[in-house]
Amino acid sequence: MSDHAHLPRLYLPADIAPNATEGTSCPLLPAQARYLGTVLRKQMGEPVRVFNEQMGEWLATLGDIRKDKGSLTFTERLRAPSAQPGLVLAFALLKRDATDLVLRMGTELGVTSFLPIMTERTNTHRVNLERLTAIATEAAEQCERLDIPHVAEPCALTALLGAWPEGSRLFTAIERAQDRNIEAPVSFRATRAGDGLLIGPEGGFSDTECQALLARSFVTPVSLGALVLRADTAVAAGLALMGDGLRSAQDQSE
Repeated sequence: MSDHAHLPRLYLPADIAPNATEGTSCPLLPAQARYLGTVLRKQMGEPVRVFNEQMGEWLATLGDIRKDKGSLTFTERLRAPSAQPGLVLAFALLKRDATDLVLRMGTELGVTSFLPIMTERTNTHRVNLERLTAIATEAAEQCERLDIPHVAEPCALTALLGAWPEGSRLFTAIERAQDRNIEAPVSFRATRAGDGLLIGPEGGFSDTECQALLARSFVTPVSLGALVLRADTAVAAGLALMGDGLRSAQDQSE
């Protein structure tokens, strides 16, 4: 892989490349053809890397690229498909730039499903799912994962709690937990695939929301330390700890 690390890396949806085998060809998406031909000025026969969760990652050579049309031919499989452990991030919608950052960092830190939520203190209620999916796709291309996270439609916190899957925990960062007499240890060691992390809005959850959360048996309060973090910083800190817990649990099971 190191010999090809400098090559452009693009995500090919599975419906475009359902059966990747050596010597087979498939079309490029129009945006990818424009990017390769106009921005990078790539020519016919030059190599690129392409991937998706079903075919893994392949080395391919470019066919003729003209404006927004192009094709490629698979030449060598670089990585076989591998399942990404389920890691769910539920987060209160933030302002545009902060939400973009959450999508980028979350993708790089292994989130498989983003669940935007609305709380009492959420300061925005609009979201462009197509744009957020594009951000997650770009982050996946950059960080060399094989799958693209799912971005769900925003929902209310109460709807999230009502639909949470049985058997999965929801680790919830509680701001100023000690002031509310809430025991929230810093521990994600028991994380399992399918568990989720919930990060609230700037200003934290309201008292009513905290009561609703603590009434649910699957909610596990956690602390991210003594300092009060920005919501996007809390996402990065929580996911890093949760990912470490998930890896530790997998190592112990092997």
